[in-house]
Amino acid sequence: MTAKSDPPLSREREEYLRKRERRRRWVLACQWGFLLLAVALWEVLARVGVIDSFILSQPSRIWRTWVSMFGEGELWLHLWVTVYETLVGFLLGVVLGVALAVLLWWSDFISRVSEPYLVVLNSLPKIALGPVIIILVGAGTEAIIFMALAISLIVTVLEMLGGFRRTDPDAIRMAATFGATKGQIFRKIVFPSNVGTLFGSLKINIGLSLVGVIAGEFLVSKAGLGYLIVYGGQVFKLDLVMASVIILAVVAALMYQGVVLLQKLTAHRW
Repeated sequence: MTAKSDPPLSREREEYLRKRERRRRWVLACQWGFLLLAVALWEVLARVGVIDSFILSQPSRIWRTWVSMFGEGELWLHLWVTVYETLVGFLLGVVLGVALAVLLWWSDFISRVSEPYLVVLNSLPKIALGPVIIILVGAGTEAIIFMALAISLIVTVLEMLGGFRRTDPDAIRMAATFGATKGQIFRKIVFPSNVGTLFGSLKINIGLSLVGVIAGEFLVSKAGLGYLIVYGGQVFKLDLVMASVIILAVVAALMYQGVVLLQKLTAHRW
């Protein structure tokens, strides 16, 4: 048997796809163009003295700092520490957050009792708990991961619980009418309906986890990008500060794109 070939595209469809591809390329070119223009403008203004290169540095000095750090192998250590702490805090926040959201959806009584506390904890600046966290779990990697977990956990719980509650009530009632148990309703209707909510929460939490790690490294750390930023500020090596901040931005973007890629790879399963 020969495989069936796809039907040919209509002229209108082909034109639409070409326009969409041209638009995608134009958007990408503009994004890179604006970035390169900003970097060039930054360098020029620093060279002519319009901006203070001691405070804001300049691209050429940042580049030399990167080359020096990569050559010494120092940057890889600090980069690995920050990425490791972020991923551990992120994964713990996702797993525990989804589990708590399931518990609150399952028990309306527990949900009603817990809701005001969740709102207060979500509004509370977690950095204020830094000294308590350090005393509780110790001054080390554990405290930094705990900080990342504290920032991302409540957001995950609230996002997922809200998604569970917004699930189509008619579909739930129909399944219950046919004798489905609450566990079956959750597995077959509620959770599959909120995979998009889950990935939306992941996209938010990967950034929040990184924020928590940097906040923890500001308070207590011996390595990591947050440590480099604090150290650079203390010894007035602001080239190091700006170099670390830019690397941090790249790491955040790559982690976000990792979540987007994971969503695309698992889209066919749901």
